[in-house]
Amino acid sequence: MNVFYEESGSFKVGSIVSRNDASLQVDTQHGKRAKIKAANVFLEFSSALQDFLPAAEAIAADIDVDFLWECCGDDEFGFDTLAADYFGHVPSASESAAILIKLYAAPMYFYKKAKGRFKSAPEETLKAALAGIERKKREQEQVDAWAAGLVAGTLPDAIRSHLMPLLYRPDKNTLEFKAFDQASRASGLPPLRLAHHVGGIPSVPDYLMAGFQLEHFPKGLGFGNYAPATVPADLPLSEVAAFSIDDAATTEIDDALSVVWLDNGNIRVGIHIAAPTLGVAVGSDIEKLVHNRLSTVYFPGDKITMLPDDVVQQFTLQEGQACPALSLYVEVAPDFSLVAFDNRIERVNIAANLRHDQLEQVFNEETLAADGFGPDYAFKRELVWLWQFANAREAFRGKTPDPNRPPQVDYNFNVVDGKVIISVRKRGSPMDKLVSELMILANSEWGRMLAEADIPAMYRAQSMGKVRMTTRPEPHIGLGVAQYAWSTSPLRRASDFVNQRQLVAMIRGETPQYPQGDAMLFALLRDFDAAYSAYLGFQDRMEHFWCLRWFSQEGISEPTASYIKEDLVRIDGVPMRQRIPGLPELAAGDRIKLQIIRIDELMQEIEFRFIEVVERKPQPAAVATEQPA
Repeated sequence: MNVFYEESGSFKVGSIVSRNDASLQVDTQHGKRAKIKAANVFLEFSSALQDFLPAAEAIAADIDVDFLWECCGDDEFGFDTLAADYFGHVPSASESAAILIKLYAAPMYFYKKAKGRFKSAPEETLKAALAGIERKKREQEQVDAWAAGLVAGTLPDAIRSHLMPLLYRPDKNTLEFKAFDQASRASGLPPLRLAHHVGGIPSVPDYLMAGFQLEHFPKGLGFGNYAPATVPADLPLSEVAAFSIDDAATTEIDDALSVVWLDNGNIRVGIHIAAPTLGVAVGSDIEKLVHNRLSTVYFPGDKITMLPDDVVQQFTLQEGQACPALSLYVEVAPDFSLVAFDNRIERVNIAANLRHDQLEQVFNEETLAADGFGPDYAFKRELVWLWQFANAREAFRGKTPDPNRPPQVDYNFNVVDGKVIISVRKRGSPMDKLVSELMILANSEWGRMLAEADIPAMYRAQSMGKVRMTTRPEPHIGLGVAQYAWSTSPLRRASDFVNQRQLVAMIRGETPQYPQGDAMLFALLRDFDAAYSAYLGFQDRMEHFWCLRWFSQEGISEPTASYIKEDLVRIDGVPMRQRIPGLPELAAGDRIKLQIIRIDELMQEIEFRFIEVVERKPQPAAVATEQPA
């Protein structure tokens, strides 16, 4: 005798060797002996073992499942009963097996209730299931069509509108992703190269910007609707004439300086910071924008401002205007020691917006070393004294530059009509030092004042080489100050905007917006720190791309570089550090020549090969020591 049974979701047949109450020993149609559960056996038959299953499957193939569903009624039934109704006679073993095979193959039509027993699906449920099958079929046909188009090099409109999310944050349940993934596997191209192959990436900067915007500005770069800011009209007017020092492209002018010689022989320095918090109410639409954007984003050729342009124009320290400002006045003795501090909320006359490109021509290390400190220019007396004061502050912080250390440089990127211009400026130039030292002074002293008033703020702290944000004053070892509260760029950074709120409350003797232990302040600090790091990362990626473009644009195939350590070098002319395999024995500072093997702008990759040593850095001579006699 033979049996028809189910095992692991499929039907099988076997010849009985032995049996007991719970199990049987059978020889399968493939000649193997197996032990099966008696509960899994549906039929016993005496016909030829090899012919039974093919015959049952052939009969099942001819059965119309819709007609079978109509035959079974609404009540629970056994497969053998349905077989008798369907065939109109006592069914043979192969016919019963065929019905069972068909029932198992149509789970949408028939619900399995117990061994060999089923119940038909309700009509509405069945219709919905069949509609779902038909929908999936149509969807797969659409996926196949889109994938075929992508492989052929065309970009369907439906894929085009979803391309950046597909590359950066794909939803694997969408038809667009399934088509793109299918095409990627079929073509052997990674997703980014496939997108480029079909013309979906017109430029790498656009691709990088799209990904950044998707991550950090998913609702777009616009500011939406917001209630306008108001410029306070009742602020006292300062008598000083202040000036700012900024790059030519700067529109968010946060800081300005003034110098007044006092009758007692001292000098009063004014550090004047734009005061948007005076016209932006707590909880207002604009404050919500600040808390959402957190910082201006800078990158070559453009920027994304933290504040709307009209708000920036209301509070930027614009030449020829009396602008709302938070001013720190520092009285300085002739020996550059600090005598007294005074905080004021006022309007300040901005006499000039000095620009780097023009000022540096007359105010630089060479002119300051000349007799009479070089040619005449606007605010010469003030600038020369401020430079001397800045040198004294730098020495006070213990940060006087080491003359034996190679000069540090800053790189400025400008993109015009797709061409990048990378200019190099020596770090620590007189005007740079002047501004940075005065801002360090303001940020450290305002941080001290807030701490003494027990008002929390956002501080930058550094210890053990790590910089972090905190709401309590802690030393910043790198700057050599006891505390450092970012407060001098409220048009560009949320940290400075928040700190200005706290400073204004301190000066006016009001309750600060954020008291000690305020959860909102901690949340803002966390969000700002994360966003600021992400924005800097995006700026680095964009600058890296434009460095790659610069090599090709300028036709540079054999750049030079300075050795740093191990296999790491610094490429000359661009802010790029690169690992170069196969370097010979080198000392820090040695200059070498490299060859560019490959540039892949799309993948942001560049490959160099070492050619030769150009210049060895002189090493200090060994000090001879006398040997005892």
